[in-house]
Amino acid sequence: MRILVDENIPRLTVNYLRQAGHDVTDIRGSADQGLADAALWKVAVSERRLLITTDKGFTEYRNADHSGILIVRLRQPNRTKIHKSVLQGLERYSEAEWPGLLVVVRDSMISTAKTHGSATI
Repeated sequence: MRILVDENIPRLTVNYLRQAGHDVTDIRGSADQGLADAALWKVAVSERRLLITTDKGFTEYRNADHSGILIVRLRQPNRTKIHKSVLQGLERYSEAEWPGLLVVVRDSMISTAKTHGSATI
């Protein structure tokens, strides 16, 4: 799966996803680090990548054409909790189900929304 990881996702998660065979772009340490949300969104859409972040602001794109959005929203986040939440969210859906899907993983529940039109990962 093609994935774009926001800088707030732990390197542990990035390394795990790469070892699992995913094509992962991590903006941390790149020229894109610190991009505004709108610019990061353009990267995710243009490269047809599932976006993984802890930034709830990306819910505003739920009705746009996209390759998937996974948002982790925890009360007291740390690297381990974020990592486990990302894996929990990813494992819940197959690669074919992600286009147009918004998944928000919280401490006690997972919320989803699906757009009508969707891109391909």
